[in-house]
Amino acid sequence: MTEIAPGLILRGERPRLADFRFAAFDMDSTLIAIECIDEIADLAGMGAQVAAITEAAMRGEISDFRESLSRRLALLAGQPESLLERVLQERLRFNPGARELCVALKAAGLKLGLVSGGFTHFTRFVAAELGMDFVRANELEVLDGRLSGRVRLQGWGDVVDGEQKRRFLLEHCETLGCSRKQAIAVGDGANDLPMMGAAGLSVAFHAKPRVREQASLSIEQGGLERLLEAFAPS
Repeated sequence: MTEIAPGLILRGERPRLADFRFAAFDMDSTLIAIECIDEIADLAGMGAQVAAITEAAMRGEISDFRESLSRRLALLAGQPESLLERVLQERLRFNPGARELCVALKAAGLKLGLVSGGFTHFTRFVAAELGMDFVRANELEVLDGRLSGRVRLQGWGDVVDGEQKRRFLLEHCETLGCSRKQAIAVGDGANDLPMMGAAGLSVAFHAKPRVREQASLSIEQGGLERLLEAFAPS
């Protein structure tokens, strides 16, 4: 690993942006500065319990993301659906450089994907703001205006876990007619590792230690736009 600039750690040779055609992003704590489920729980008065499970899952201490999500959602069962909109309006904010990076990648001809273990209520907004071409996330089940504590079945499945993130990247590479080596994957937590491992360039953004250790590139200072500094001059 080589520090090619302050807080920018690269394993191997500098890549060329022209060699990539697709970039897949995690959402919570990557494109945005919050973990949405933790913020919902905080408004519901259960922040500490849910945040502890989230943190353990992101560090990889709970290896089954589906289990960690189920445990957290069970704590939120019965809470009003209106909490989702409050989090969106009052608490969601983009990480520094997210907009700039997405604009630059699209200008270079890349397609962008957002794949999240979070929820469609938030990914719809984030995807629209950043110009995402493909999106996959969990959809919360709501009954009579309240969270049921479960997610809904969708055409691709029910829970976006690590394997589903990997599948998302590979499926869209196939759709675009490119190899996985022409894909970039950006994330911060353990459930991003399968996707990152399948990509030609894996990027850890202010990530957990296990993720930093396995990534091709680790951004440890500054915003997401610093990914652009890692590419070799064209």
